[in-house]
Amino acid sequence: MAPIAAGRQHFDEIPTVVGIFSAFGLVFSVSLFAWICCQRKSSKSNKTPPYKFVHVLKGVDIYPENLNSKKKFGADDKSEAKNKSVMPKNSLHLDLEKRDLNGNFPKTTPKIQSSPDPENLSPKHFAERKKDSVSPDSLKSITSLSSEDKQDKLGTLFFSLEYNFEKKAFVVNIKEARGLPAMDEQSMTSDPYIKMTILPEKKHKVKTRVLRKTLDPAFDETFTFYGIPYTQIQDLTLHFVILSFDRFSRDDVIGEVLIPLAGIELSEGRLLMDREIIKRNVRKSSGRGELLISLCYQSTTNTLTVVVLKARHLPKSDVSGLSDPYVKVNLYHDKKRISKKKTHVKKCTPNAVFNELFVFDIPCEGLDDISIEFLVLDSDRGSRNEVIGRLTLGSSAEGTGGEHWKEICEYPRRQIAKWHMLCDG
Repeated sequence: MAPIAAGRQHFDEIPTVVGIFSAFGLVFSVSLFAWICCQRKSSKSNKTPPYKFVHVLKGVDIYPENLNSKKKFGADDKSEAKNKSVMPKNSLHLDLEKRDLNGNFPKTTPKIQSSPDPENLSPKHFAERKKDSVSPDSLKSITSLSSEDKQDKLGTLFFSLEYNFEKKAFVVNIKEARGLPAMDEQSMTSDPYIKMTILPEKKHKVKTRVLRKTLDPAFDETFTFYGIPYTQIQDLTLHFVILSFDRFSRDDVIGEVLIPLAGIELSEGRLLMDREIIKRNVRKSSGRGELLISLCYQSTTNTLTVVVLKARHLPKSDVSGLSDPYVKVNLYHDKKRISKKKTHVKKCTPNAVFNELFVFDIPCEGLDDISIEFLVLDSDRGSRNEVIGRLTLGSSAEGTGGEHWKEICEYPRRQIAKWHMLCDG
């Protein structure tokens, strides 16, 4: 019985020992955790503050590896006071210890310096003050000049010229335009494109694509003109017209650039050029004249009535200063001419009155595939008749030609008349 009692006493002592060891372990872990937290807190307070958010300040070395021991961010107040006294007035000092939680610096009101005693000022100080001071009148003149310059400036055109001797071709690359004015007052943007013509013959005419809603269009389009000898390059002139596309009315003319090629050497390779865009002359924009046309579509008989009423402001093409205009009317179906008419010749007048009516039979239902071309010509018995201007009306026509065509389709059996600007022939 004695061994059994001793064994029971031994088993009763084991839980007591385990409890004591558990208590010591709990106390040790709590104290260790508290010590670690205190160490982390002290390390955070002594840690170098972040500095990447102020790297955009130009001309200031703020990275710790670029600073000496006196300018490090962990310096005491005494060293900071010394640095402040040593630093010049124009230098910028960053006190990152005083930033807020978001890394921003608090706004400080600048101290107003008292004006020095005039008696103690030297003549040098007066000269410096006079130099720095600007009168209100001069400020007004500067602002007025800058506003006038902004209104007059229409942007800059960038392009390149090159001549390919192997292919005997003249190459023009329209790169981009910068700083164009906004022609749309609502969106304050433009839809620019460029028309280019080689003068004086006007045989070569090209235009770029329309770029939507931009004042700095990057076209980067190359046009190659074959059959132009290098000896004739000096006699040519490049005419760029910068326009803004308008879906509901006539395209707005932004400006133009004229480049005489006389004196430009292209034998050494590609030549990069840029020119300021100037305001287009009003006479040039309306130089081809205008034509008054009346149209009526009869849906029941499927006929189109065309009345050539008047022409005005036709250019002077004859030696005497007057032209003998007449109008040639061509009807197209799917880009094939199916009928043609012409008016009588009006002698020696820039403002002709025709009042001639033509009726065309439409071979299909509707006017989707139909278009009409008006050619205003100058009658000359001694040579070939010269084209004064051209006008095209149809569903795919731009400007007033497309608007006029849309109206006669929407309102059949109604005679609708409109003035149209003539384009180059």
